Amino acid sequence: MGFKPTVYEPNTDESKIFREEAGKTVLVPKFYEPRAKKNVRTDLTMAEVRKHCTKDDCWIIIEGRVYDITKYIDRHPGGYKPILNLAGRDVTDAFYNYHPEKVFKRYLPAYYIGKVNDYHVSKFVQEHRQLRQIMLQRGLFETDMSYYYKLGLWYLFLFVASLYLTLACKSFAAHIGGALFMAAFWQQFAFSGHDIGHNSISHKRNKDYFYSAVFGPALMGISIGWWKHSHNVHHVVCNSIENDPDIQHMPVFAVTPKIFGKFWSSYHDKWVVTDWFARLIVQYQHIMYYPVMALARFNLYVQSYVLLLFKPHDPSLDYRYHELASMVFFAVWYCALLSTLPTWTEVITYALVSHGVSGILHVQICISHFAMDTYHGNAYNDESDEWFKMQLKTTMNVDCPWWMDWFHGGLQFQIEHHLYPRLPRHNLRECSKLVKALCKKYNLLYHAPGFFQANVELLQCLKQTANEAQNLKKGDGGFYESAIWESLNARG
Repeated sequence: MGFKPTVYEPNTDESKIFREEAGKTVLVPKFYEPRAKKNVRTDLTMAEVRKHCTKDDCWIIIEGRVYDITKYIDRHPGGYKPILNLAGRDVTDAFYNYHPEKVFKRYLPAYYIGKVNDYHVSKFVQEHRQLRQIMLQRGLFETDMSYYYKLGLWYLFLFVASLYLTLACKSFAAHIGGALFMAAFWQQFAFSGHDIGHNSISHKRNKDYFYSAVFGPALMGISIGWWKHSHNVHHVVCNSIENDPDIQHMPVFAVTPKIFGKFWSSYHDKWVVTDWFARLIVQYQHIMYYPVMALARFNLYVQSYVLLLFKPHDPSLDYRYHELASMVFFAVWYCALLSTLPTWTEVITYALVSHGVSGILHVQICISHFAMDTYHGNAYNDESDEWFKMQLKTTMNVDCPWWMDWFHGGLQFQIEHHLYPRLPRHNLRECSKLVKALCKKYNLLYHAPGFFQANVELLQCLKQTANEAQNLKKGDGGFYESAIWESLNARG
């Protein structure tokens, strides 16, 4: 008998709601009473809440109720930047999909300040929130641990096969075979790193983070803390020019002409300018794309060390020293493995093949977003860019048969993953049926080309932007000095 998630009785109590706690569905009160009722306000409006959108004055709305989390923002386990990008807005869907039940019960009541008088959600928003309730009622947030045990055996096979071909065999061909198996191991193991980084395996942050901080860098050489630090932001501001670090790759890549000019990166805390060097490089980005992807892993090593060594204290880097020790361990064992090869030619070839072929992972990541819609500033302003629609606009799936799911590792259901990041990978295909049905009902774009077509679309996007770069004038055409640009980058 295979794993069967627990199916719960439908909720008939309007005062209660299904939420997820440690991967299990729990039926709980929609709202927990505040700890200090004497200061609760009754005159709040959406417009007033919108004004409180800075790190020193941060309010959020959850199901029409307002919370002043200014004193908490620096203690947020995911770092303050994901919250700051949502400050002053209705964060109901983002909050529900990133937090277990205990956060609603233990923490939110202390920050409650009142209820919004003019809070309203459309029929569509009500329906997609009900879709999440259906998934919880069907137990789809439960993890089938046997699925991950099988994956563990698969990873072990790839790693041992690589070591055998590299250490026990003498021929050049066998050694390159070892490099290919190592590349496959890194690509495949990263998918579970992605899962555990989203707490979609045990659904317990400290447990998932600890194991990923120890074993991930030790076997992959890349910091999970570095990944979480940027990925948490990416998910809530996907494809925002100024705010999403995953599309801020100047001067190497520009995924849209909207990037050209000058803008302040809220993630990197610096100005990004399309100078002469960026214009020169971007003109050839569609040609350089795959070679850069093949070498991208080396850059991730550097970025990991830079963040862990020089980033000030941040709750998203709780296991900084565990990771540094594990990364050093990786460097030692991998260099020792290379040292067993008989010639420098084999050493260099092995390193390039193992890193280059594992670059398939970077291609898989980029096709999820690069060719999709981009925008200036922050989303979640009204019905047109609320949570569900924003994920659909900025994310694509990769259509593939079920027997190819192993190759894509969950990234083929990137839309569902962005909508429900704590959902276990093995339930994404079932989730996609529900999401597609809702999109069809409301005539919403659900973009899911095949893997090769997705690559074609990405290259077309890069080429189009490269052509635009060729037409840029020295000084960026004065775009970033215009009134339009200044208004787009107005800060609250």
